[in-house]
Amino acid sequence: MSMLQVETDSLGRPIELYYEDIGYGPPVVLLHGYPFDHAMWEEQVFALASGGCRVITYDRRGFGKSSKPADGYNFNRFADDLKAVLETLDLHDVTLVGFSMGAGEAVRYMSRHLGQRVTRFALVSAVTPSMIKSKDNPDGADEARFDDICTRIRADRFAYLDQFVDQIMDGTGVSRVMVDWVKSLAEPASRIAMIGCVRAFADTEFTGDMGAAINLPSLVIHGTEDRVAPFATNGKRTADMLPGSVLRAYEGAGHGLFATHGAMLSDDLLGLVRTPPSHTLPPPVF
Repeated sequence: MSMLQVETDSLGRPIELYYEDIGYGPPVVLLHGYPFDHAMWEEQVFALASGGCRVITYDRRGFGKSSKPADGYNFNRFADDLKAVLETLDLHDVTLVGFSMGAGEAVRYMSRHLGQRVTRFALVSAVTPSMIKSKDNPDGADEARFDDICTRIRADRFAYLDQFVDQIMDGTGVSRVMVDWVKSLAEPASRIAMIGCVRAFADTEFTGDMGAAINLPSLVIHGTEDRVAPFATNGKRTADMLPGSVLRAYEGAGHGLFATHGAMLSDDLLGLVRTPPSHTLPPPVF
């Protein structure tokens, strides 16, 4: 099992991330969403590795097979963990892909660490620029909603996971077996990590992280019927804030694109990887 140490806790115990490194070619780093782990990218790993890429996935701290410390669940720490992964594996000219929460993590890395080692960028079902209710994000969550989610996780996190996955897969036509598989990806998560990440959502705005600092060939991929991160306030606003980005709107799609539109997403990501760094992306083909 491949483990990578990113720091030690206050007692000197190592905090390690589980990672997988598959294939040969230009590196693609895939950041998973909440509350899943690296295995959510199964379809995309297969397609990218088969298409001539080196694909790196890892479990965020607190999730999957990674260490589950009592703290450190904030976007600065997540961005620092990503930096450690890129440096330890000595990756260059990376295509960085973040799904949902992973999109916030990717944007914070680009701001906090100046996008080092990254030459292409994709945000899928992004929680950026904010999940917090405001004038610009009327469909966002207020403090009471975040508190309610934490209460539900404390009371019965498995019931919460069941409802959350049903929400992101609702009406997509995927099999019940696939829905059950997606639910299984969240079961190893730490309850502490799940609650800590909800608090991170409640405390974090990404507007200041976006803009000219992320002027790279980039894709924003978002379902028009996303009920977790609505298209207008998350997908479209994210694309508007990224100079030179291309918005791929998946008509009628919800949040769980990695599973519900896996082949389509894989094709779009392969197209991004094959885009020369100095060039803009071609317009979408419908």
